[in-house]
Amino acid sequence: MVLVGGTLASSVALGEVKLPNIFGDSMVLQQKQENKIWGKDNPGQVVTISVGDKKVTATTDAAGNWETRLPAMEVGGPLTITVSGSSTKTISDVLVGEVWVCSGQSNMQWSVAQSNDPDLERLAANYPKIRMINFPQTGSQEPIWSHDDRKWMVCNPENNPKFSAVGYFFARQIHQTTGVPIGMINNAWGGSACEAWVNLDVLKSDGRFNKMVDNWSNNAERFKSLSDKKDRTKEEEDQMKNLGNQMRGNQRPANIYNGVLKSHLGYGIKGAIWYQGESNAGRAYQYRDLFPLMIQNWRKEWGQGDFPFYWVQLADFKAEPKEPGDSDWAELREAQTMTLDRLPHTGQAVIIDIGEGKDIHPKNKVDVGRRLARWALANEYGIQVEHQSPRYASMQ
Repeated sequence: MVLVGGTLASSVALGEVKLPNIFGDSMVLQQKQENKIWGKDNPGQVVTISVGDKKVTATTDAAGNWETRLPAMEVGGPLTITVSGSSTKTISDVLVGEVWVCSGQSNMQWSVAQSNDPDLERLAANYPKIRMINFPQTGSQEPIWSHDDRKWMVCNPENNPKFSAVGYFFARQIHQTTGVPIGMINNAWGGSACEAWVNLDVLKSDGRFNKMVDNWSNNAERFKSLSDKKDRTKEEEDQMKNLGNQMRGNQRPANIYNGVLKSHLGYGIKGAIWYQGESNAGRAYQYRDLFPLMIQNWRKEWGQGDFPFYWVQLADFKAEPKEPGDSDWAELREAQTMTLDRLPHTGQAVIIDIGEGKDIHPKNKVDVGRRLARWALANEYGIQVEHQSPRYASMQ
């Protein structure tokens, strides 16, 4: 298998201490909690991690894997982390503050450069304590250990246009209000389906998703059968190409979970913000179960309890119908809203009023980020601000 920019867990070359790319210069560590750090080196190697006057050690297992936890730290920095084993690596310009994941599909991936007033935003983007790392769009059924070509970026006029707009405006509001450094992990992938973000074993173990899993399994078998066939017809060549794109794509169950999420799953975070649902709108009733399952899967495997998870309800989109009728997008919004009552520490930013009916990618991302930030400010930072949108209760 050839993977550009990423490293399969089974193919990491030993002989030196290695870290996944989430650990790098200008990173942000989550304050007031121990933070997991992991890597690879020669089997049986003792690895020492130093941060200021604090040191922790770990010993690699037979496969060369090591893992330990950095002690809890207060807001501060810049710090230097030194990792010493069979070789030594130094991580510079490390801040301690708040770390959030910004995830979902294209409206979260949407950059500052693509949003309203990108020229003015770039000119004003002097926030050295706001950092972001953008992960690539890599689909895989095998866990990807690292994406070595992706690095943390400091918010300045050069880097700011590449930031997720919703992630940036969320971070900026939190930073301006609290003064705390903010790190954003951007792993959004445009067009992605919710099931692509879930561990395949979790989906397989839940009978509600048997049909989905079986359909994709049949597609994989068909792709392998066509790939192994020597004398393919033109029709079979086209079918194989189409199936190959699906096998690597952002709709296949667990593809993004393995190809993107696994490389930083477990990194110390405060919480996550999410903007997704467009690709699942045709299956809104299924989303009632799938979306909460995904959140529960993330929380369990991240190992940080029921961390805050805030999402954006789908905006206004599509032509206004002349007659009343069913709406898949309205049903998806309902499924999102129902999740508020099913899972704790969740919140929903309603943006029905700032969508663009003829554009699935509304350009006003400032208010989206701010509305998500209101939830975080109210619930995580003890600041009294209005954050909940009106919810339907009853009718007479």
